[in-house]
Formats: sequence, structure tokens, C-alpha cells
Amino acid sequence: MSIRVRRVYEPPEPEDGVRVLVDRLWPRGLSKDAARVDEWPKGLTPSTELRRWYHAGERSYEEFAGRYEAELAEPEAAELLDHVRELASKGEVTLLTSSKSPEQSHAAVLARLLQA
Repeated sequence: MSIRVRRVYEPPEPEDGVRVLVDRLWPRGLSKDAARVDEWPKGLTPSTELRRWYHAGERSYEEFAGRYEAELAEPEAAELLDHVRELASKGEVTLLTSSKSPEQSHAAVLARLLQA
């Protein structure tokens, strides 16, 4: 199983495999053709409340990750997580985010959970 995390603004690469956008909002200034997104499971993204909480100021990434993992345990999100895990069992999956720091984002939390 191979899971990659990349910025959605980076050009697609052949080794990306299935490209999954894991942001709730479509990335600004990016056309759907340029993004080449295969799936966009909005129910897998952090809730609006959690996103606002995290971006409101000095919040710990570890606390954000814990709260996000709790959201991912909810039935709809858990089902979508299983779906992406199934995709990854068949080949490469790239989680796409518009975050400027993908390694400190929800996409990194997803990647870790998917590889567990």
C-alpha cells in the first residue's frame, strides 16, 4: 500500500495513481482539468468547526490530529476512509491538499491512518 501526500497545485505525476482531493473546499485558482482529481470525498475532511478552531491561532497540531481522528471514527467518515484504504490496496493513492504545509495538515493524519 502506497499513500503519498502532495499539494494539489503541484503538477500531476504518473506515479500519483488515484488522486484524491482531501479538502472540503475546491482549491482557489485551479481548474478541474489542471487538478486531475479522481475522487473528492468531502465527508473525509475536517469539519468546518475543527478547521476554524485549528486556524484560529496558536493551536497544537497534536491536539488537532486527535480531534480529527475522533471525527474520522464517525460512521460516514469511517466508511470513506475504508474506501480510500481499498483504493490504496490496489495501487498508488495520492492525497491532495491545498495546505501550504501538507506535513502539518489533516492530509498527513489521513495518510498515517491509512497506512496503519
